[in-house]
Amino acid sequence: MPITERQQQRGALRTPPSQRTVFFSAAALLVAGEAVFWLMVAGIQTNSGLAVFDGGIHDALVDHRSPLATAVLTAVSTVTAPAVLTVIGGLLALGWALLRRELWRPGLFLAAVLAAACATTLVKQMVSRARPSASDFLMGPDDALSFPSGHTLGAGVFLLVLGYLLLGSAAARPARRSTAALALAGAVLGTLVVGFSRLYLGYHWLTDVVASLGLAVALAGVAVLVDGLRSARRTSPDA
Repeated sequence: MPITERQQQRGALRTPPSQRTVFFSAAALLVAGEAVFWLMVAGIQTNSGLAVFDGGIHDALVDHRSPLATAVLTAVSTVTAPAVLTVIGGLLALGWALLRRELWRPGLFLAAVLAAACATTLVKQMVSRARPSASDFLMGPDDALSFPSGHTLGAGVFLLVLGYLLLGSAAARPARRSTAALALAGAVLGTLVVGFSRLYLGYHWLTDVVASLGLAVALAGVAVLVDGLRSARRTSPDA
């Protein structure tokens, strides 16, 4: 039975299920991440919600430090410093572009890393929250503002966006869904470890880290949305 021109147009306008999934996922990440971030902002401004536990969590971690945990978490925090991650991200993006002969994915990854660094600086200046007592710092003095945690935000965006760009397309194939799920779990776990290191080492309050997790998820959602829009444009009839 021949296909009419109108039927062809309907088929062209219909969004493929895989693209709808990408758009819904991006929207969910963006909304959820922003909600967490603004809840933390409201909490610290009114000393309510999770903010009431900031002092207690900080004191408990300071009182239960151990040499082994200090050594491990100091190494984690050193490697994931915003400046270090930016350099690593730039080198990784350059190597990716040269080896795979593509610009879009490594460019989007580097843009996300830089966006996380810029967002950290901007939000710190807007909120202007002081850090915990400097006497509790384990890695030397740090006169930067506390909210949000640049380490946590940078690591979260780095790991989540990298995992999506490397394995996001593989998730659509049943044989590799488990690989994508493991990569996502590893990205989340790595981000949580970085956030915990900043709490343990005495440089941040709990709400600083939780807000950074939310903002990292939101920025990852933006990256997913941008990549999805590009893919949709490339597969459209006009393109």
